[in-house]
Amino acid sequence: MALELRQQLKLTQQLVMTPQLQQAIRLLQLSRLELVETVQQEMLENPFLEEAQDEAPQVEAPDPREAATAAADVAYDREIARDADWEDYLGDFASTSRQSTVRESEMPEEMTSFEARYAAKPSLEGHLMWQLRLSSLTERQKDIGEVIIGNIASSGYLHATVDDIAEMAGVAPAEVEPVLHAVQRFDPVGVSARTAQECLLVQIEMLGYTRDRVLVELVRDHLEDLEKRRYKPLLRKFRLTMEDLKEYLDLIQTLDPMPGASYGGGDPQFVSPDVYVYKYDDDFIIMLNEDGLPHLQLSTMYERSAAAAASAGEREYFQEKMRSASWLIKSLYQRQRTLYKVVESIVKYQRGFFEDGVSRLKPLILKDIADDIGMHESTVSRITTSKYVATPHGIMELKFFFNSALDLDDGSQVGSESVKALIKKLISGEDPHDPLSDERIGEILKEQLKVNIARRTVAKYRTAMDIPSSSKRKELF
Repeated sequence: MALELRQQLKLTQQLVMTPQLQQAIRLLQLSRLELVETVQQEMLENPFLEEAQDEAPQVEAPDPREAATAAADVAYDREIARDADWEDYLGDFASTSRQSTVRESEMPEEMTSFEARYAAKPSLEGHLMWQLRLSSLTERQKDIGEVIIGNIASSGYLHATVDDIAEMAGVAPAEVEPVLHAVQRFDPVGVSARTAQECLLVQIEMLGYTRDRVLVELVRDHLEDLEKRRYKPLLRKFRLTMEDLKEYLDLIQTLDPMPGASYGGGDPQFVSPDVYVYKYDDDFIIMLNEDGLPHLQLSTMYERSAAAAASAGEREYFQEKMRSASWLIKSLYQRQRTLYKVVESIVKYQRGFFEDGVSRLKPLILKDIADDIGMHESTVSRITTSKYVATPHGIMELKFFFNSALDLDDGSQVGSESVKALIKKLISGEDPHDPLSDERIGEILKEQLKVNIARRTVAKYRTAMDIPSSSKRKELF
């Protein structure tokens, strides 16, 4: 069979993602704070964008009495300026010292901004370095201590071996051990430990409990047994009663297995709602949060400059920036309009939640909202990402309102979030000495909600809410 080349004309359709379309899609999934940063960055880069200013107030005819008062103020300011010149000339020989003058001109503390008075939270590394510099260690040992502190994780544990630290510090491993011993006794006690047993043993030593052999062995050799609540073998081995073992458990629970946790995690991240939903009479009012979001418009000054552009390159640059500015303004309007329509549809579907709370949350999927507002599911998914709404029952993420359904005996359905809320309520009200098992919780759900739910489904929901099993929730006394 002979091979040959041929030309063939074929007509096809395909979606081309223009930069403007990509920008519009990206704006949909930005959170409110990220959107404000993006708009401010665009205003810095695009000269055709500017923030719309409020109209200037009308200027009224001046009052003759106000003119006389203004003239007197000018004369007073001129007199003050003359005195200020003499103060500068006299310097330290003036009747009032410079320091008192500066002190009087300082702004009182209650008038300063919150950021100016806010003290940064100390970090774990900085807290340990401060203690290291105040310690009685030699300069060589302090250099080793810096390497140790630099390898401590946010939880407070050391993520390097003694050999690794010795290699990084350029010393012998035998020189690292005494420095590590000293750092572990810094505040918080037990920091830079390599295991949980070592961390707790250091705290026991600092508390002076090392003479209790049973306590030391429980922490060193049987910490896993205590975690799994395997008490009977321990009672036989150490010949203890349950009351004695409970005293040891109470003492161990006062120790801190994560000594660096109070310094880790950084500053808390505050949520700014994108939408507010208020109840007014028998209806709900939706208000978009546009606080801090600039209202953009095209700059008239640069429009005149674009009309007067001389070269072709300047005209092309101006046209490109004008198109980009116009598209950004349209994309922001479309984003806010889409967000309003989605929240309006959610309020319509989940009216029971806005009325009575999470117990009346209905099953809802993205397709339901997309069909209601006439948009694609991907658009609804993007606009509900990292968006929060302030409701009469607290600030919720928009994704919270989308949950799967569980069938009831009467043929209706209930939302999974409502089932989770009831599981949490049942566990919070249980007897701590006889906690509810997953099977028993399933039976109660069937009695109260008439929902058929398996034990493994209850366990899955319980795990998703970070609730331990009944054996770990059980208390001894």
